[in-house]
Amino acid sequence: MKTIYDVQQLLKKFGTIIYIGDRLADLQLMEAEIKELYQSQCLSVETYQMAILLLRQEMSRVKEKEGE
Repeated sequence: MKTIYDVQQLLKKFGTIIYIGDRLADLQLMEAEIKELYQSQCLSVETYQMAILLLRQEMSRVKEKEGE
């Protein structure tokens, strides 16, 4: 897993498609869904950690852009 697209594809495997139109809100919802899948023991520790890392990095980029 290397991109946000990969995270979206992972969620899609579990029947979850997230698109609100607000990038930051989309990322936050994806993070909540990933956490829920992990707590339900549907994801490995490695997959969970990588997905959360990617989502948080992208959230930081979006927040920086909004701050400009």
